Amino acid sequence: MSPGAVALSTILAIVGFGAAIGFLAGARRKMDLEQWTVAGRGFGPVLMYLLMAGEVYTTFAFLGAGGWAYSRGGPSLYILAYLTLAYVVSFFVLPPLWEAGRKYGLQTQSDFFSMRYGNKYLAAFVCVVGVAFLIPYLQLQLTGLGIIVSVASFDAIGQAPAIVISVVALTAFVLTGGVRAVAWVSVLKDLLGVVAAVAVGIGIPYIHYGGIGPMFSALARAHPAHLTMPGATANLGHTWFISTVLLTSLGFYMWPHAFAAAFTAKNADTLRRNAVVMPLYTLTLAFVFFAGFTAVLAVPGLANGDLSMLTVVRRSFPAWFLGVIGGAGALTAMVPASIFLLSAATLFAKNLVRPLFAPAMTDSEVARLARITVVALSLVSLYFAVYSSTTLVSLLLLGYAGITQFFPGVILGLYWKRTSMPAVFCGMIAGVGTVAYLMLTHRDSFHGWSAGFLALCLNFLVTVGGSLLLPAGESVAEPFNHDAV
Repeated sequence: MSPGAVALSTILAIVGFGAAIGFLAGARRKMDLEQWTVAGRGFGPVLMYLLMAGEVYTTFAFLGAGGWAYSRGGPSLYILAYLTLAYVVSFFVLPPLWEAGRKYGLQTQSDFFSMRYGNKYLAAFVCVVGVAFLIPYLQLQLTGLGIIVSVASFDAIGQAPAIVISVVALTAFVLTGGVRAVAWVSVLKDLLGVVAAVAVGIGIPYIHYGGIGPMFSALARAHPAHLTMPGATANLGHTWFISTVLLTSLGFYMWPHAFAAAFTAKNADTLRRNAVVMPLYTLTLAFVFFAGFTAVLAVPGLANGDLSMLTVVRRSFPAWFLGVIGGAGALTAMVPASIFLLSAATLFAKNLVRPLFAPAMTDSEVARLARITVVALSLVSLYFAVYSSTTLVSLLLLGYAGITQFFPGVILGLYWKRTSMPAVFCGMIAGVGTVAYLMLTHRDSFHGWSAGFLALCLNFLVTVGGSLLLPAGESVAEPFNHDAV
């Protein structure tokens, strides 16, 4: 067999095994809306950890982090900083969210806004924004899958056909298993991901330079500015680094899928323990950075930095090992992409269509519409993945800039009784509008600041100011019972 055939066969075997695990996990349960979205709220510490890791450590971590280490240098290290801080935020935000979810039967992010602020239009706006900014994140996963299959096949299969095949497999996987299938496949995904990251992070520097230390010494001699700020960029300096870390750490659990995942836990203490141990998983990213930095000298001149890690793996290891790395990478795309599709489709059906256009819909009808929406969103994401050339990390930062605008409404809604619905709505519109303007006019960064962070600051000012101006008795349409949180 040719090297490409060996690598592809290994990838297909790993993905097929993972898909079988997911189908079996879903087949044992009746997939009503509650099981499909929050798995009956029965996940203990282990499954909760695996689900969270499955959602968080995606193709962005596997290919994008190494790609930015290759093409940007120092600015890429923001990834290690924000992930650690995000778990600190989750320790204080997710347990009260779970309490509210248990008491009021919440399944989605929009459910929280609807219950807390008593306004279906605000909840629908949250739904629209959440789905819109999940699409770049989903596109990221599909693009990553295309890169993996293309490189692993030694360019025998183009990225576009690989993405099409991946979309078909993803859609079938989500329709069958729901969130429980995603959690169980994360077992295989996390095991292979850790093994792949450590093997590549240690093996590649050793093969090319004799170790990690000599690799950094060689890189510092050849490109002394690469490991400092702004690295290989012109505008991603210290201000951008700090503002981006703050933006992404606050927005980490504002993603609709991560927000909803909190509702799957057995109790609030499960989420607190998860926040304590999750940073350990972040250690694997250091090894991905080692591979990306090694590739700067080992495979110079790549037009797309996202290709760097798999390219240097292909030149350094036998074909079967490239297949193992590719299979691990494929699962890091499929697992989160599945939960993104599930979350976005549920939001659309449950929190946009039912309350605004078809209030008489039953849960079974909502579930049916959500499954149809999975197919539609898959096709939209497929289009953008095939016809866009944006880097993986840039796609992620675009999504973060939008979804972090939910944070003021969530944190103030949990901890400040006076927070008002009109103020939250206006703040969110101001934040999302600012993000859209700055991003569409290519002003990120804006005078050195993260565009999303500037929008978040404006959002907070409008939300807090509006809530202070409104009398406390009029600030909430249907008061949220704060005793529950």
